[in-house]
Amino acid sequence: MKIDIVTLFPEICRAPLNESIIKRAQEKGIVDVHIHNLRDWTTDKHHVVDDAPFGGGQGMVMKPEPIFAAVEELRDGKQQTLNSDKSRADAQRSTSNVQRTKIENRKSKVILMSPAGRRLDQQLATDLSNESHLVVICGHYEGVDHRVIEHLVDLEISIGDYVLTNGAIAAVVLVDAVVRLLPGVLGHEQSAADDSFSAGLLEGPQYTRPADFRGWKVPQILLSGDHAHIAEWRKQEALRRTKKNRPDLLHE
Repeated sequence: MKIDIVTLFPEICRAPLNESIIKRAQEKGIVDVHIHNLRDWTTDKHHVVDDAPFGGGQGMVMKPEPIFAAVEELRDGKQQTLNSDKSRADAQRSTSNVQRTKIENRKSKVILMSPAGRRLDQQLATDLSNESHLVVICGHYEGVDHRVIEHLVDLEISIGDYVLTNGAIAAVVLVDAVVRLLPGVLGHEQSAADDSFSAGLLEGPQYTRPADFRGWKVPQILLSGDHAHIAEWRKQEALRRTKKNRPDLLHE
């Protein structure tokens, strides 16, 4: 899988995506993560990416020209820079086609991180893990020009019912949720299947050594070696935990 992230704040994405499991997945060649600065696709000397909203209102809106230019280039596979910001001081790009109809993304899924998007859940992460190429646009300010959504974006995604400083933070969450589901990323293939939400329930409680800590003992069944009963116990505990912490999951 290839993932291109387009953001005004590359460093926000770069640090967490170059650690732990995601770093190892890149080193193994399972996923190829590219992080790009949207300003590299501007054509003016001040690298302007936003402007005031038509009709008035607070804040600034991200302009369509650099976003279209970035996605069209990345979708066509012309961008080759890994985890680095390529200078385009001498680059010349035509933006005369910004009014054309929506790009046909035969192999690329274009995603906009937005609080107005579909809420990310485990099923959506699983669906996206089957894609070959994700282009993730990170929103900022008061959002993006709506023509980006109408004619370029395949899917708007939100990571929750709250607002973040910028979409780069949300993009990291999305990428982590998707990449860990790719074959070979986790140490044990069953790990992802056993995660919370994978079966519509939260994951049941886990214990490790010591078996007795400050008088709090591990449930005896986990020490029994009876794997069938342990599996049933975990299922019931997952159900109990879900009823307590996330009863909404049981009504979906």
